[in-house]
Amino acid sequence: MKKKIVCAMMCVAMVATSLVGCGSKADDTATDNAGTETTDDAAGDDAAAADDAAANAGSGKVYYLNFKPEQAEAWQDLAASYTDQTGVEVVVETAASGTYEDTLKSEMAKSEAPTLFQVNGPVGLANWKDYCYDLSGTALYDQVKSDDFVLKDGDAVQGIAYVIETYGIIYNVKLMQEYCAMDGAVVASADEINSFDTLKAVADDIQAKKDELGVLGAFASAGMDSSSDWRFKTHLANLPIYYEYKDKGIGSTDAIEGTYLDNYKQIWDLYITDSTCDKALLSSKTGEDAAAEFACGDAVFYQNGTWAYGDITADGLTDDDLGMLPIYIGAPGEENQGLCTGSENYWCVNKNASEEDIQSTLAFLEWVVTSDEGRDCLANTMGFTTPFKAFDEDVKYKAQNPLISAADGYVAAGKTSVAWCFTSMPSETWKNGVGAALTEYAQGTGDWDAVKTAFVDGWATEYAAANGQ
Repeated sequence: MKKKIVCAMMCVAMVATSLVGCGSKADDTATDNAGTETTDDAAGDDAAAADDAAANAGSGKVYYLNFKPEQAEAWQDLAASYTDQTGVEVVVETAASGTYEDTLKSEMAKSEAPTLFQVNGPVGLANWKDYCYDLSGTALYDQVKSDDFVLKDGDAVQGIAYVIETYGIIYNVKLMQEYCAMDGAVVASADEINSFDTLKAVADDIQAKKDELGVLGAFASAGMDSSSDWRFKTHLANLPIYYEYKDKGIGSTDAIEGTYLDNYKQIWDLYITDSTCDKALLSSKTGEDAAAEFACGDAVFYQNGTWAYGDITADGLTDDDLGMLPIYIGAPGEENQGLCTGSENYWCVNKNASEEDIQSTLAFLEWVVTSDEGRDCLANTMGFTTPFKAFDEDVKYKAQNPLISAADGYVAAGKTSVAWCFTSMPSETWKNGVGAALTEYAQGTGDWDAVKTAFVDGWATEYAAANGQ
């Protein structure tokens, strides 16, 4: 009972709090170094950096429409610090989860439109390329390690990725070890899970022994409210798309065939059957519910990515508790599959903003990716792996957590990372159609044929609409 009370308190705290901001990290560092005298040289370096930032900041203002709610507070703190140092107004607004495209359309129609916004890849760029400033001659572009991390229209650089992320099935290492020590456990180690069949056998066995193990289910709830459904209508849906593209040797299509939709079904069935909650409750389950269930030790597995590290360690879990598996769906050769790695976060500067605002926005971005404070915030507070050269100059600006280490481990072992093919999904409307069909199927008010229809027919319809066909 004591454990459950403590766990409940942790879960409430997780829902009620946000990530620690950049300013708080600085406070922690100051506390850790209490009693250590600050040198004149260090103070001089800080002052010089502030002077340089102020000199280069320009006379305009910055308005950033942020895509990632989990980093909202950190961006607010970083913006406030930059304003304190330079006098340049930096406003950061964050769209609610799942509403970015609609919010961007609304904000771009205003007289005070964002000077800095995001697109998710080639499809997003197609919608907004008429608003994108050519970044090819900027200091920001000079920092990019490879054109693999940029979006181009001809020779024009219209978007630059600022975070490279990885997702898969996060698992609780200690709970897995406890399960593996049980009589009759399917595997002796999580390292033995390298296929859907093995994953299913393990999850089914955990579900059968959940009371003995002290969990509510093998998987955290596959919530289908708007704060969570992207994990399945986008990230999980990436897997059948990836394998179809791989078979055909393509990177996009006007008509998906759905070759691997039966594989999509079996992983979805596993998620909603070996779960912490009844299928009928999924339409109202949130992303916070799933994170809390995992953080409290009520679930062994949790589909999410490296960006979730701060959420699930904020209230109890430690680095030693965390590992990550690929998402196996039963595709041929999946034993050689790694984690899903890519980006759907590309910075774009609004070319329709005033020249003063454009230059101030570019100066702000340069400061974010080259200053000590900006690099520390992106790497250590936000937990980002970035494609910028300045982050390689000092190991302390390379994000380090067990989820990133897991991704690196699969690469080192020669596994093939799964590309983020979902950036080629034709529209948000298509995703919503698939999500609605998944929900109906899960709660028993619809069948799998409706998911296939939303996936295949919906793709053709939305692609044609998006491309004027």
